[in-house]
Amino acid sequence: MRLNEIRFGDALPVDGYGPGFFRVGGVVHEGAVAVLPGGVRAWGGYGDTEALVAAAGALDVLFVGTGAETAHLPAAFRAALEAAGLGVEAMASPAACRTYNVLLSEGRRVGLALLPV
Repeated sequence: MRLNEIRFGDALPVDGYGPGFFRVGGVVHEGAVAVLPGGVRAWGGYGDTEALVAAAGALDVLFVGTGAETAHLPAAFRAALEAAGLGVEAMASPAACRTYNVLLSEGRRVGLALLPV
């Protein structure tokens, strides 16, 4: 069996997370974050859709990390993203980070919006 180091190119993988923070591309970010093709930014939660909608043309799917547990997304939040043509998948934040990294390593067009655990 041959093992290869995963290469993410210019994209930023999630390196780690913990109570109240995410480490993305080696940089620690406190609180909720959005990881999009243009970089990492603070995310204001379900009421903050502007940057997510703006990135819709560069993404096929957005993984939404709902915190420590999987939760339903507010209908207005989901509707705004889907109206922009963005696929949305909700899951617990740790699972969203792992899924994002796997698909990112495959060169897929993915993004993240994460609430802290």
